[in-house]
Amino acid sequence: MRCPRCCLSAVRVISVRMSVATVSAGGDKRKEIEEEPGLGLQGNGQPPTKKPRNKKGKSDRYVPPPGKKNPGISFSHQHFGETQYYFESGLRKVFPYYFDFQTYCKGRWVGKTLWEVFSSEFRVEPMKYYIEAAKAGRIRLNEEPAELNTVLKNNDFMRNTVHRHEPPVTAQPLEILTQNQEVVVVDKPASIPVHPCGRFRHNTVIFILGKEHGLTELHTIHRLDRLASGVLMFARTLEVSKKMDQQVRERQVQKEYVCRVQGEFPDDEIICEEPILVISYKVGVCRVDPSGKPCRTLFQKLSYNGKSSVVRCFPYTGRTHQIRVHLQYLGHPIVNDPVYNTEAWGPQRGKRGNVDKTDDELLKALVDVHRLKESLDLLDLPEEDHRCTMEKASTENTGSSTLPLNNQIEGTTDEKSEVTEEQAGRAADGKSVELTKSAGREWEEKPVVVKDTLCGECKLVRKDPSAKDLIMYLHALHYKGLDWEYSSKLPKWAAADWQED
Repeated sequence: MRCPRCCLSAVRVISVRMSVATVSAGGDKRKEIEEEPGLGLQGNGQPPTKKPRNKKGKSDRYVPPPGKKNPGISFSHQHFGETQYYFESGLRKVFPYYFDFQTYCKGRWVGKTLWEVFSSEFRVEPMKYYIEAAKAGRIRLNEEPAELNTVLKNNDFMRNTVHRHEPPVTAQPLEILTQNQEVVVVDKPASIPVHPCGRFRHNTVIFILGKEHGLTELHTIHRLDRLASGVLMFARTLEVSKKMDQQVRERQVQKEYVCRVQGEFPDDEIICEEPILVISYKVGVCRVDPSGKPCRTLFQKLSYNGKSSVVRCFPYTGRTHQIRVHLQYLGHPIVNDPVYNTEAWGPQRGKRGNVDKTDDELLKALVDVHRLKESLDLLDLPEEDHRCTMEKASTENTGSSTLPLNNQIEGTTDEKSEVTEEQAGRAADGKSVELTKSAGREWEEKPVVVKDTLCGECKLVRKDPSAKDLIMYLHALHYKGLDWEYSSKLPKWAAADWQED
């Protein structure tokens, strides 16, 4: 379970009361304390007491043995049908939907109450939310409504059904470059993640290919950064995947990227072999460091328009953010790189590895920069970390644990766009729907956003991202193996005479 938040549609409310007998210090008096299962607050407002144990010190609660994991592909038409797409203002959006987060009890949770686990590890929502969610039966343990005072045991199976809101991505369609019995190759638009991660699930390449093109059971061969674009390959079978993976590991695959960097890049060919160290997997930040992994990238200048240069990049290794980090080190970061071209790295923005901060200070500075710019989504932080970075400010400014991000405006409803009857029918059939605004006419049926009474996100209206927020000038142009070769077109921003608006 990654980050429980909101929960089940049409769940029944559990309002059974229980009496807990407690024995006084002298052992001869008993009194009853009433508390509601899942409510979690005693009369003094403290967390609930743990469930009583038997003489052997073990809870008498039965825990079923763990079920068998499905070794097959995890995404199917059942998953693709969780919600529908719609298109608005050049963006691909999905209707909010209910989704199960599931996990078996982790070793560090054994012996702790659900209250303790939620309060210490799942901070995306305040405890008040989890109290109400448990009251409503939205937090389940071994498929039964859970009480927050339950002591967890090994093999406990936890399920929390949340109301998910995904960020929008570009409405630019996926262009399929090649499709045969062995591979599917697409030209990935910027802003769309390759596979489900963080807050993204349906707005990912894997789900779009499955929902709109019927292409399922694909094996990822390589990945591209969410804000990057270009050639992206998938294998249709496990055998093909292993064959191409072997070529990648043995460095038999030639990769060519193109990017637009800050300033005038040198005319001479440059090879950068600085080692790269990952300093945060959660935020996704790397830097040049002697203790990092060996890397090698070749750079060739293509053009210069007076402000920025178009550069060809040939990475011989495949380290995380390799091209972006090496360009930063050379003093020519990608023009709109939201991580490696910010003031958080100092006056020289990390040129030649000069950073006058510790790793922790650097990460904090990056978050602070994007918080001030109201662009935290560009860091691809997990949802709970968005909340944690704003917790102090929200308490000071609003007295609550929720602070609007990215120009969120507090409210109860979004501005509705009207759709045609045909579009409404397509939405009901699980197909894409295009929303268009029109005045003076009402339709009897139209897709509406379901509001969840416990969902904090439902009470906010987020400002849509701008076009600049959805792209980074880095494009995978060409991939070539022993017996295959795939290319995409140059993006518009790579033209020699291109000028940024």
